[in-house]
Amino acid sequence: MSRTKTYLELSQDDGTAHKFYEVVVEGTVVSVRYGRIGATGQVQTSSFPTVEKAQAAASKKIGEKVRKGYAPAVQGQRAARPVTRRQVTSAPSTAGSTAPVLWRFRTGSAAFGIHIDEDRCWVGNQAGDVYTLGHDGEVLARYSLPDGVKCLVADDFWIYAGCDDGKVYDLSSKLPFAAYDIAADVDIFWLDIREGVLNVSGADGGLTVIDHEDEHQWARKSAGGQAWMVRADEQAVYHGHQRGVTAYSPDGSGELWHTPTTGAVLFGWQEDTAVYAGTARNVVQRLSKRTGAVEATFRCDTAVYSCATSPDGRYVFAGDSSSSVYCFAADGTRLWKLRTGGGSALSMQYREERLYMVTTDGSLVCMDAGESAVASAQQGTVPVARDIKSAAALPTYTPAASLTAMATVSAPPAGGVVVECVQTGGKLRVHVVSDGFEPSWNVQFPRGIREAGARYVVDALHPARSGFYRVRGEIRRLV
Repeated sequence: MSRTKTYLELSQDDGTAHKFYEVVVEGTVVSVRYGRIGATGQVQTSSFPTVEKAQAAASKKIGEKVRKGYAPAVQGQRAARPVTRRQVTSAPSTAGSTAPVLWRFRTGSAAFGIHIDEDRCWVGNQAGDVYTLGHDGEVLARYSLPDGVKCLVADDFWIYAGCDDGKVYDLSSKLPFAAYDIAADVDIFWLDIREGVLNVSGADGGLTVIDHEDEHQWARKSAGGQAWMVRADEQAVYHGHQRGVTAYSPDGSGELWHTPTTGAVLFGWQEDTAVYAGTARNVVQRLSKRTGAVEATFRCDTAVYSCATSPDGRYVFAGDSSSSVYCFAADGTRLWKLRTGGGSALSMQYREERLYMVTTDGSLVCMDAGESAVASAQQGTVPVARDIKSAAALPTYTPAASLTAMATVSAPPAGGVVVECVQTGGKLRVHVVSDGFEPSWNVQFPRGIREAGARYVVDALHPARSGFYRVRGEIRRLV
């Protein structure tokens, strides 16, 4: 049986594209493999009634890519995207007692990703595992992603995991999918998202902003590198790096303010009127969102890896490089320093009188942070922590490896919404077919499974304030 292979690459100088496209024809079967240069990529396979029709289909696909700028290349000559894994040290705590930990769950690998919402606790580690737990510590499910998790972020009830493979995965349904694909020249350090707009901070101190269609909006290069902090609200994007914190207008029109910090910024937290920067020089600093002025300083004993506050900054918490967690009053007074019970806290989040931390030993730690618990901890009285075990038959969800791996339906189920891929202005967009929706609005939809003319069924669509729809639930192909 004859076999032909065509390998193409598109690698642009500005880093907005760094992709390959491979077409293999074996008799009447055409296999297409595509993805980011250096990665395995995704595969689509189609069968045709004759060899001639298979070759014609392959030629059409190749021609479409060449017209978009792809060119013949030798596989392996171009390097894969840069990836920096955060290298951290964690010393034993010098504190005499352990913090008021209620429970801890060990994931098996150092963890940076954390998100706590009304229903669940999410933790993502460098092995690419994301676990969900109830607030009582019950392990509910596991997502297995292709690469290490940099961070977890949420936008309403959509949960996203930024990974070392350069993709940002939507975990809002059982089948994860890549919602954003970051440009190859961006070495991702941290993410934040607001109303579908993704803010990406990177190794070189850059800030890149991408819209809901996964298209570049604007970028800035801050004064310092190693940008581990990005937080956004309707007034600004707050970007923390080696030289301090810089606030930019959300539309990218300019810098609003820049404030040098005491040491390089390693983590950021925000409240309504202030941002908090944890630094390598052992402090957390509270900065005014309006002016950038430093309003308070909270002093720790070693480098601060993470920080968080209770509402309006009544209590300020910090995790250092020596496996300790601190609690401060709003004016900077240290109330206590205690052991985390699970290594150094690389990220943390406060919610409803509990402080959740993810640590260098891969633990998700739930700590009582209510006023009475804070006071009791000052007196050395803390609860006995529970160690949580995962169920043997834990449900595990992985991204679809290809378009053909998607579930299919022959008719829309009751309540399902039909969407269709259409060519608009030279770009492949997704619009709603079902009645009751605005047909001119685009649907935020994974690029890896778009195919011109294809129809899909989604469980639900929700409108975003900026004029597009977001998918909620499972995506199935309509055949």
